Amino acid sequence: MGRFSRLGNDLYTGKKSVDFVGRRWLWYGVSAVIVIIAIVALATKGLNYGIEFTGGAEYKVTLPSEQVTQDTADELREAVAGTGIDNASSPVVTTSGDEQILVQTEPLTGVESRTVVDVILETTGATDDDLSQTELGASWGEEIAQRSLIGLAVFLVLVVLFIWAYFREWKMSVAALVALGHDVLITIGVYALSGFEVTPATVTGVLTILGFSLYDTVVVFDKVRENTKSLREMRMGYAQAANLAVNQTLVRSINTSIVALIPVGAILYVGAFQLGAGSLKDLALALFVGMAAGVYSSVFIATPLLAHMKAGETEVQQAERRATARRKSTAADPYAGVPARVGGQAVTTAGTPAPPGVTSGPTPTRKSDRSDEATGRGRTAPSAPRPVSRSNASGRNQPSRKTRSKRGKR
Repeated sequence: MGRFSRLGNDLYTGKKSVDFVGRRWLWYGVSAVIVIIAIVALATKGLNYGIEFTGGAEYKVTLPSEQVTQDTADELREAVAGTGIDNASSPVVTTSGDEQILVQTEPLTGVESRTVVDVILETTGATDDDLSQTELGASWGEEIAQRSLIGLAVFLVLVVLFIWAYFREWKMSVAALVALGHDVLITIGVYALSGFEVTPATVTGVLTILGFSLYDTVVVFDKVRENTKSLREMRMGYAQAANLAVNQTLVRSINTSIVALIPVGAILYVGAFQLGAGSLKDLALALFVGMAAGVYSSVFIATPLLAHMKAGETEVQQAERRATARRKSTAADPYAGVPARVGGQAVTTAGTPAPPGVTSGPTPTRKSDRSDEATGRGRTAPSAPRPVSRSNASGRNQPSRKTRSKRGKR
């Protein structure tokens, strides 16, 4: 078994544990700093909206398939940016299918638009018949933003209803929503800091990371419910059981996030550094930042916040007092809680099952072992109080019970 596998097994059984719940104020502080940085970036720099939201001009040029390459798109981007027009200084140039290249700029005047058209035709060698121009109004972008907000609101309502119906616990819904808001705010803050354009692909990526973050949070919460379903019979408090659930799902969360982030990171690298600006880059950045934030929030935010909100409940407080009393009794008598094994199951001196991961302990002596000891293999048999005399019944025939098939026969 590898070292990472042994670590995962130790975390699952409780031999090793990271105190996520007990150090919740540390994680709250780290998240507060990140969120404050995101809010300051949004307030000072703002978001760089694409032409789909602000309006602009789109030029579509049809070329032979051998010319519709990334090299042609890069050459065309540099030519349009070199016109000296402010609104065309950062054009978005992408390939569309096998026969077209799209050039998108901010709104241009008639003279500026004619200049851009001449540069496109000169660079690609196309004719006026091969080029079409479309003006994108800001109203279309406003409609996209409005529909995105409606979709986000519907998604959040369905999330609340799903978690409440599945777990029957409104506090889990609140903790999951706080984690979702945490992820979205961090993702938007990264867009503000990096200056990446916000396009419809960005909105798609944000909605996707909400689902990923919710999935990871639900998995952890399901393990929390499993560990805390019988508070009266628990040998640990709610916070300790919730922390055990996080440790038990930690390796799974790490593996899932790594498997998801590697291909998304590759797409982000190709889109940002190899292919240049485009919807591929916008989608990949939202996915990469959101997935990383989703794993962080499900481990460091959602579960500690849930345990924090549950700490005031009467049943949880009683379970915590019982766990504290057991710890004190164990400290007074270190051997009081040593488990034994009966029927292959570890039990304590009180007759209750031992905590997960405890498999060692003294094994009760079997009856045959005690008889062996009495015959001189382990201890000395006690001496008789008086001489053993012959019994009058020693020569008497002892009654015997016949089987049912032979009863009544002689």
